[in-house]
Amino acid sequence: MQDFFWFKHYPAGTPKVIGDLEYSSMIELFETASKKYADRIAFENMGIALTFKQIDKLSTHFAAYLQQELGLQKGERIAIQMPNLLQFPIAFIGSLKAGLIVVNTNPLYTPREMEHQFKDANVSAIVIVANFAYNLQTILHKVPAKHIIVTNMGDMLGPLKGAIVDFVVKRVKRMIPDYSLPKAISFKSVLKKGAQLTWIRPSINVEDVAVLQYTGGTTGVSKGAQLSHRNIIAHNMMITHWFKPYLSTEDLVITAIPMYHIFALTVNGVLMYSSGVKNVLITNPRDIPGFVKELRKHKFTIVTGVNTLFNGLLNNEDFKNLDFSHLKGAVGGGMAVQDTVAKKWSEVTGKALVEGYGLSETSPVLCCNPLDGNHRSGTIGLPMPSTEVAIFDDEGNQLPMGESGEICARGPQVMSGYWEKDNTGVFFPGDWFRTGDIGFMDADGFFKIVDRKKDMIKVSGFNVYPNEIENVMASHPKVLEVACIGIPDEKSGEVIKAFIVKRDASLTLEEIKKYCHENMTNYKVPRYFIFRQELPKSNVGKILRRVLKEEEQAKVS
Repeated sequence: MQDFFWFKHYPAGTPKVIGDLEYSSMIELFETASKKYADRIAFENMGIALTFKQIDKLSTHFAAYLQQELGLQKGERIAIQMPNLLQFPIAFIGSLKAGLIVVNTNPLYTPREMEHQFKDANVSAIVIVANFAYNLQTILHKVPAKHIIVTNMGDMLGPLKGAIVDFVVKRVKRMIPDYSLPKAISFKSVLKKGAQLTWIRPSINVEDVAVLQYTGGTTGVSKGAQLSHRNIIAHNMMITHWFKPYLSTEDLVITAIPMYHIFALTVNGVLMYSSGVKNVLITNPRDIPGFVKELRKHKFTIVTGVNTLFNGLLNNEDFKNLDFSHLKGAVGGGMAVQDTVAKKWSEVTGKALVEGYGLSETSPVLCCNPLDGNHRSGTIGLPMPSTEVAIFDDEGNQLPMGESGEICARGPQVMSGYWEKDNTGVFFPGDWFRTGDIGFMDADGFFKIVDRKKDMIKVSGFNVYPNEIENVMASHPKVLEVACIGIPDEKSGEVIKAFIVKRDASLTLEEIKKYCHENMTNYKVPRYFIFRQELPKSNVGKILRRVLKEEEQAKVS
């Protein structure tokens, strides 16, 4: 029955099941595209463009340096921590060419979060943008990395423009706090010296891990999803078939989602590169006026993003006056696309904003709505080729159409498990990955999410787990107990509300806010702080977040 639904909605000729892998490794994927589209522009950032041939050359230099100068061996981990800059694809592809495992890291992470991730992955090297090097300095003695590569935002923008950008960033906007990393290597020197060294092609098995994509776990501890070369190649084949009717080498994609996020990495990064599509990287999408100014320069055909980004654009008057005549459509992921945003996007641009669904553990796409006008608002769409999606109860029994349960999936894009963790309970028998999201399949084969993981909070597309926030806040000497829940928010989807019982009556709102900002990246910091005399608990003393949620719901009902 699912086959009927699938063929009914996907374009004719789209295979239900993809064949053998197209490439033997991610290295071959990138090399093939680099040769096929050699003189076409691959990436553009801040007005500076690099061709596929240039990306191939520079990434090879980067790989040669990692191998020959640093002596890094196949399978060692390298963290890449930067926003959308031309340096990212060079470092990412170069690291894979060196046979390393890439550990994507949010540049906005606090020192505590960086320390956990770097130690958990046992990274040998770190590539970091200078703006956040001061955070690394504070924890460097605690992490295993022996090699640090620092890049400035202007490194790939040419001598004049690069110098101007770096001067403004450091001296005018003061975005680079002073730091001291005496043994750090500059990104420019890595490329210069790497050009004089010989790259040795590593022997890669498709089952080898290519990326450790860190995500929150049910306990609140960040875990690395092991994505193999096979996972990412298979995922790329799936979404290539899905995008095929709408994608050509004449397209131009806008990449505003950071490429350290799995959606941007494999959809905007790998897919668009392998398809010969020009990719415009947006370094700071939070600057909506600046973002709109950049959009005005391009005849963009595809835009990907999260709901909050689309909402921000739609609330900018200048955006409404842009030329949308070349736009084919927009795809939202990372969080639910709100109906009001999708409707307004269609009214303003004349094109659809459709929703897809996936997780870091699944490379990420599992389902997506078609862009051909047959999308179903409020749903996450249809499964990708070679992907099975089903609804299960808590005992692992598959449920019939229309019944709600846990969304589970299996397919070649699904991870093998979390890095060096006990994976008990992650899969149901038969390799069914448990997403933890609750949903159902409707009569037309579209899947819909009706609830999320028990206590997970979704803030602007990022998964936030209350345990982590509570553990950080409870470490403040003046806090006795704390509980966090998510409450609805028009802009962010959800925001965090913290309920605190004081240990010391002198604790102030400003004090706890400052402590949170020092120990957590911004999207994890609660929007609201409530001091209480006590928290609701079970008869065994467990704090009941459920009761707090019910209290909040009662206030708005």
